[in-house]
Amino acid sequence: MTFDPGYGETPLDPDEADALTAEARAVVGDPPLRAAIFELEQAIEQAVALDLINAVLRGELGVDDLLTPGFVFDLHARLYGAVWTWAGRPHVRLLSIGVDPAQMQVDLDATLDNLAYRWANTSDWDARQFGIAVHAELVRIHPFVDGNGRATRLIGDLIYLAAQGSDSPPAVYDWSIDKRTYVDVLRVFDQNRDPIPLAEFVPIIVIE
Repeated sequence: MTFDPGYGETPLDPDEADALTAEARAVVGDPPLRAAIFELEQAIEQAVALDLINAVLRGELGVDDLLTPGFVFDLHARLYGAVWTWAGRPHVRLLSIGVDPAQMQVDLDATLDNLAYRWANTSDWDARQFGIAVHAELVRIHPFVDGNGRATRLIGDLIYLAAQGSDSPPAVYDWSIDKRTYVDVLRVFDQNRDPIPLAEFVPIIVIE
Protein backbone atom coordinates (compact mmCIF):
# COMPACT_ATOMS: atom_id res chain seq x y z
CA MET A 1 0.00 0.00 0.00
CA THR A 2 1.20 3.51 -0.77
CA PHE A 3 0.12 6.70 0.91
CA ASP A 4 -1.18 9.73 -0.92
CA PRO A 5 0.96 12.86 -0.57
CA GLY A 6 0.57 14.22 2.93
CA TYR A 7 -1.13 11.06 4.21
CA GLY A 8 1.36 10.64 7.04
CA GLU A 9 0.58 14.09 8.39
CA THR A 10 -3.21 13.66 8.22
CA PRO A 11 -4.83 13.26 11.65
CA LEU A 12 -7.77 10.96 12.21
CA ASP A 13 -11.25 12.41 12.05
CA PRO A 14 -12.66 13.11 15.54
CA ASP A 15 -15.14 10.22 15.31
CA GLU A 16 -12.35 7.85 14.32
CA ALA A 17 -10.06 9.12 17.06
CA ASP A 18 -12.78 8.54 19.65
CA ALA A 19 -12.70 4.83 18.77
CA LEU A 20 -8.99 4.46 19.55
CA THR A 21 -8.03 2.54 22.66
CA ALA A 22 -6.02 4.24 25.39
CA GLU A 23 -3.19 1.83 24.61
CA ALA A 24 -3.08 2.94 20.98
CA ARG A 25 -3.19 6.64 21.92
CA ALA A 26 -0.20 6.13 24.18
CA VAL A 27 1.75 4.58 21.31
CA VAL A 28 0.87 6.94 18.45
CA GLY A 29 0.67 10.20 20.38
CA ASP A 30 -1.69 13.14 20.04
CA PRO A 31 -3.02 14.03 17.56
CA PRO A 32 -3.11 10.47 16.20
CA LEU A 33 -1.91 10.45 12.59
CA ARG A 34 -3.18 8.03 9.97
CA ALA A 35 0.27 6.78 9.01
CA ALA A 36 1.14 6.00 12.63
CA ILE A 37 -2.09 4.04 13.06
CA PHE A 38 -1.45 2.16 9.82
CA GLU A 39 2.05 1.19 10.93
CA LEU A 40 0.75 0.01 14.30
CA GLU A 41 -1.96 -2.07 12.64
CA GLN A 42 0.56 -3.57 10.24
CA ALA A 43 2.90 -4.61 13.04
CA ILE A 44 0.09 -6.27 14.97
CA GLU A 45 -1.24 -8.00 11.85
CA GLN A 46 2.17 -9.48 11.07
CA ALA A 47 2.53 -10.86 14.60
CA VAL A 48 -1.00 -12.30 14.69
CA ALA A 49 -0.68 -13.80 11.21
CA LEU A 50 2.63 -15.45 12.06
CA ASP A 51 1.21 -16.93 15.25
CA LEU A 52 -1.88 -18.33 13.53
CA ILE A 53 -0.01 -19.62 10.48
CA ASN A 54 2.36 -21.49 12.77
CA ALA A 55 -0.61 -22.92 14.68
CA VAL A 56 -2.04 -24.24 11.41
CA LEU A 57 1.32 -25.67 10.36
CA ARG A 58 1.64 -27.43 13.73
CA GLY A 59 -1.79 -28.97 13.25
CA GLU A 60 -3.33 -27.06 16.15
CA LEU A 61 -5.90 -25.33 13.92
CA GLY A 62 -7.77 -27.17 11.20
CA VAL A 63 -10.50 -26.23 8.77
CA ASP A 64 -13.26 -27.08 11.25
CA ASP A 65 -11.65 -24.88 13.92
CA LEU A 66 -11.36 -21.95 11.54
CA LEU A 67 -14.86 -22.13 10.08
CA THR A 68 -16.71 -21.00 13.19
CA PRO A 69 -18.20 -17.59 14.01
CA GLY A 70 -16.27 -17.63 17.27
CA PHE A 71 -12.94 -17.93 15.50
CA VAL A 72 -13.88 -15.28 12.94
CA PHE A 73 -14.68 -12.69 15.60
CA ASP A 74 -11.77 -13.72 17.80
CA LEU A 75 -9.35 -13.22 14.93
CA HIS A 76 -10.75 -9.74 14.30
CA ALA A 77 -10.37 -8.93 18.01
CA ARG A 78 -6.76 -10.10 17.95
CA LEU A 79 -5.99 -7.98 14.89
CA TYR A 80 -7.55 -4.78 16.20
CA GLY A 81 -8.13 -5.09 19.95
CA ALA A 82 -5.03 -3.12 20.90
CA VAL A 83 -5.97 -0.27 18.56
CA TRP A 84 -9.74 0.10 18.21
CA THR A 85 -12.64 -0.23 20.63
CA TRP A 86 -14.79 -1.79 17.89
CA ALA A 87 -12.49 -4.80 17.54
CA GLY A 88 -14.31 -8.11 17.44
CA ARG A 89 -17.73 -6.50 17.21
CA PRO A 90 -20.35 -7.13 14.51
CA HIS A 91 -21.56 -4.19 12.47
CA VAL A 92 -24.95 -2.91 13.57
CA ARG A 93 -25.72 -0.26 10.95
CA LEU A 94 -27.20 -0.88 7.53
CA LEU A 95 -24.46 -0.13 5.01
CA SER A 96 -24.19 -0.04 1.24
CA ILE A 97 -22.10 -3.21 1.44
CA GLY A 98 -22.63 -6.38 3.41
CA VAL A 99 -25.81 -8.04 4.60
CA ASP A 100 -28.48 -6.48 6.79
CA PRO A 101 -27.16 -6.41 10.39
CA ALA A 102 -30.38 -8.06 11.55
CA GLN A 103 -29.58 -11.07 9.35
CA MET A 104 -25.80 -11.01 9.60
CA GLN A 105 -25.30 -13.58 12.36
CA VAL A 106 -27.76 -16.03 10.81
CA ASP A 107 -26.13 -15.60 7.39
CA LEU A 108 -22.64 -16.01 8.84
CA ASP A 109 -23.54 -19.18 10.75
CA ALA A 110 -25.26 -20.76 7.75
CA THR A 111 -22.51 -19.77 5.33
CA LEU A 112 -19.71 -21.21 7.46
CA ASP A 113 -21.67 -24.42 8.04
CA ASN A 114 -22.35 -24.78 4.32
CA LEU A 115 -18.71 -24.17 3.43
CA ALA A 116 -17.52 -26.74 5.97
CA TYR A 117 -20.04 -29.30 4.70
CA ARG A 118 -19.11 -28.71 1.07
CA TRP A 119 -15.40 -29.10 1.79
CA ALA A 120 -15.92 -32.30 3.77
CA ASN A 121 -18.43 -33.93 1.44
CA THR A 122 -17.69 -32.84 -2.12
CA SER A 123 -14.72 -32.48 -4.43
CA ASP A 124 -16.01 -29.27 -6.03
CA TRP A 125 -13.00 -27.16 -5.07
CA ASP A 126 -9.33 -27.62 -4.41
CA ALA A 127 -7.69 -25.99 -1.38
CA ARG A 128 -6.80 -22.80 -3.25
CA GLN A 129 -10.36 -22.35 -4.49
CA PHE A 130 -11.82 -23.23 -1.10
CA GLY A 131 -9.80 -20.60 0.75
CA ILE A 132 -10.88 -17.99 -1.78
CA ALA A 133 -14.51 -19.08 -1.44
CA VAL A 134 -14.35 -18.55 2.33
CA HIS A 135 -12.68 -15.16 1.88
CA ALA A 136 -15.21 -14.02 -0.72
CA GLU A 137 -18.21 -15.13 1.33
CA LEU A 138 -16.94 -13.20 4.34
CA VAL A 139 -16.38 -10.14 2.17
CA ARG A 140 -19.97 -10.48 0.97
CA ILE A 141 -21.30 -10.67 4.53
CA HIS A 142 -19.03 -7.84 5.78
CA PRO A 143 -19.43 -8.91 9.42
CA PHE A 144 -17.38 -6.25 11.22
CA VAL A 145 -17.72 -2.56 12.01
CA ASP A 146 -14.43 -1.92 10.21
CA GLY A 147 -11.27 -3.78 9.34
CA ASN A 148 -13.05 -6.37 7.19
CA GLY A 149 -10.34 -6.45 4.53
CA ARG A 150 -7.40 -7.53 6.66
CA ALA A 151 -9.48 -10.02 8.63
CA THR A 152 -11.07 -11.71 5.63
CA ARG A 153 -7.77 -11.95 3.77
CA LEU A 154 -6.05 -13.56 6.74
CA ILE A 155 -8.90 -16.02 7.24
CA GLY A 156 -8.63 -16.93 3.56
CA ASP A 157 -4.91 -17.57 4.00
CA LEU A 158 -5.47 -19.76 7.05
CA ILE A 159 -8.22 -21.80 5.39
CA TYR A 160 -6.08 -22.33 2.29
CA LEU A 161 -3.14 -23.39 4.43
CA ALA A 162 -5.21 -25.75 6.58
CA ALA A 163 -6.87 -27.34 3.55
CA GLN A 164 -3.63 -28.07 1.69
CA GLY A 165 -2.29 -31.58 1.54
CA SER A 166 1.19 -32.55 2.64
CA ASP A 167 2.29 -33.33 -0.92
CA SER A 168 3.02 -29.69 -1.78
CA PRO A 169 4.91 -26.85 -0.07
CA PRO A 170 2.67 -24.76 2.22
CA ALA A 171 1.46 -21.56 0.59
CA VAL A 172 -0.73 -18.53 1.21
CA TYR A 173 -2.26 -15.98 -1.13
CA ASP A 174 -0.37 -13.00 -2.51
CA TRP A 175 -2.75 -10.11 -1.94
CA SER A 176 -0.55 -7.60 -3.80
CA ILE A 177 -3.03 -7.43 -6.64
CA ASP A 178 -4.82 -4.81 -8.69
CA LYS A 179 -7.64 -3.63 -6.44
CA ARG A 180 -10.02 -2.59 -9.21
CA THR A 181 -9.81 -5.97 -10.95
CA TYR A 182 -10.12 -7.74 -7.60
CA VAL A 183 -13.34 -5.86 -6.81
CA ASP A 184 -14.72 -6.65 -10.27
CA VAL A 185 -14.05 -10.37 -9.86
CA LEU A 186 -15.55 -10.29 -6.36
CA ARG A 187 -18.74 -8.85 -7.84
CA VAL A 188 -18.89 -11.76 -10.26
CA PHE A 189 -18.55 -14.14 -7.32
CA ASP A 190 -21.45 -12.41 -5.57
CA GLN A 191 -23.59 -13.19 -8.60
CA ASN A 192 -22.66 -16.83 -9.22
CA ARG A 193 -20.82 -18.01 -6.07
CA ASP A 194 -18.07 -19.51 -8.23
CA PRO A 195 -14.66 -18.93 -6.56
CA ILE A 196 -12.60 -20.33 -9.43
CA PRO A 197 -12.09 -17.05 -11.40
CA LEU A 198 -11.04 -15.23 -8.23
CA ALA A 199 -8.73 -18.09 -7.23
CA GLU A 200 -7.12 -17.92 -10.65
CA PHE A 201 -6.68 -14.15 -10.32
CA VAL A 202 -5.08 -14.13 -6.85
CA PRO A 203 -1.55 -15.60 -6.97
CA ILE A 204 0.04 -17.62 -4.17
CA ILE A 205 3.30 -17.45 -2.23
CA VAL A 206 5.11 -20.52 -0.91
CA ILE A 207 6.00 -20.18 2.77
CA GLU A 208 9.73 -20.56 3.26
